[in-house]
Amino acid sequence: MKEITGAKIVLETLKYLGVKDIFGYPGGAVIPIYDALYDFEGLQHYMARHEQGAVHSADGYARTKKVPGVCLATSGPGATNLVTGIMTAHMDSIPLLVITGQVSTSFLGKDSFQESDIIGITSPITKNNYLVRDIFQLPDILKEAYILSKHGRPGPVLVDIPKNIQEQKIDYDKFKNLLEKDIKKINKFKSLYEENEILEFQKLFNSSKKPVLVVGGGVLNGDCVKEVREFVERTKIPVVSTLMGLGIFNKDDEKYFGMIGMHGLVEANRAVDECDLLICVGMRFDDRIVGDKSKFSPNSKKIHIEIDRAEINKNILVDLPIVGDAKDILKQTLELDLKDDFETWSESFKREDVTDEKDLNQISTLNMLNEILDERYIVVTDVGQHQMFTAQHLDIKKPFQFCTSGGAGTMGYGLPAAIGAKVANPDKKVIAILGDGGFQMNQQELILLAQYNLPVKVLIFNNGALGMVKQWQELFNNKRYSSVILDINPDFVKLANAHYVEGEKIENIHNLKRLKDILEDDNPYLVDIQMSYEHNVYPIIPAGKSFEHTIGGE
Repeated sequence: MKEITGAKIVLETLKYLGVKDIFGYPGGAVIPIYDALYDFEGLQHYMARHEQGAVHSADGYARTKKVPGVCLATSGPGATNLVTGIMTAHMDSIPLLVITGQVSTSFLGKDSFQESDIIGITSPITKNNYLVRDIFQLPDILKEAYILSKHGRPGPVLVDIPKNIQEQKIDYDKFKNLLEKDIKKINKFKSLYEENEILEFQKLFNSSKKPVLVVGGGVLNGDCVKEVREFVERTKIPVVSTLMGLGIFNKDDEKYFGMIGMHGLVEANRAVDECDLLICVGMRFDDRIVGDKSKFSPNSKKIHIEIDRAEINKNILVDLPIVGDAKDILKQTLELDLKDDFETWSESFKREDVTDEKDLNQISTLNMLNEILDERYIVVTDVGQHQMFTAQHLDIKKPFQFCTSGGAGTMGYGLPAAIGAKVANPDKKVIAILGDGGFQMNQQELILLAQYNLPVKVLIFNNGALGMVKQWQELFNNKRYSSVILDINPDFVKLANAHYVEGEKIENIHNLKRLKDILEDDNPYLVDIQMSYEHNVYPIIPAGKSFEHTIGGE
């Protein structure tokens, strides 16, 4: 090969970076890249049926494989259809490399056909983004973008490549030199904490009588699950998690009281409310956790271990911020002389037991799943009541076994994210737990299960309503159910069949036992589980309120 096109450079650079799978949708401004893909070896491309499906699949891939997910779309509407997925990844600190085509450089800024300023549009929701104007910079930009997406606090990075850059050719040997040289140095992340802050940690900890540890998604991103678990084992303090921290501990861990926040378990929220020291690792005090800022953990000193300095004191003022890599910081704390006499404090809590449900509903379904699921499974949810029921009641046994949209709360996320999770983990069994509302937002992605023979199991918690919005209208708007009752839903089983996926309805609790055979089978399958919209998810702390205003969960 004497020359190489910019399009081929994209593929060769991705391969060089170790990328195996990409998700995308073709269009005019990326035809050169798709032409290069036609006979390219070493990359598997999965064609979504909507660009949002592609970016959510890349997100599910990244969350469950711990490497950046990669997606590709054309210019204009193709690129803007990625925005929701980019924002979803940004809110949850998920590493993505997003590649978009762009009109040729001579047409930029002229309102050309399918031109959009995707750089300007995505600047607030990416770690960085690049418009490539020189083919000789293309390998460096792609390498830098990929590495940057997982550097420090992870997040999405976008590379916008004009069509003429994709079509341009350069000498192949010059490209090889560009590919193999070191990229512009990305400064290694340096922890900003000082030794005296570690000593202050020891002082605050040893003077406390009722400490609680909160673990968030940063514990998973920071690869410090082992250190967190060792800290709890050594000090014997109670531990709770955010939604994004589920899986770090499980229901068998006696010091773990469950998820906190708006739909957190009562005992977990009570521990946070009554503690005198709150140690927060890799979480950002978002409003669904905090509620009323003036009454959040009102009697506690607060320690915040966080990689991103911008999160310090952004939502809650803390007494001791420790900015840096959580793994490094926790290793430092494990070398301290810390007391461990918190048994009386821990024993003052009794974890909430799930009641034996006799009707077909979300809880009885999740109870059945708890009898079936083991460490071979990855569970992906969409957003809404079913998501919160799952977070409360499903026994998530290990890190990275649970995948959901947290900060963005993106309906339509679940099915494509499950596809990405399955592509990333072919040896795992992947279940998508969806609501009937969110499923319909990206139902077109069902066809990928058949096209690529992906044995994802789709469980629709079908309550004939936009359940979470309906619950809020019931509790806070005098039951004025405005546009939330889904009077007519598709026949989801027939819809699955139309996409060459088998399926069935479950209409009573006795048939839930069918799930065991369905989940063990190695084919894609859809299960339409019929439920009543009268069953709400409790407990709930109303938005902006505090623990004392908890509704339900007595």
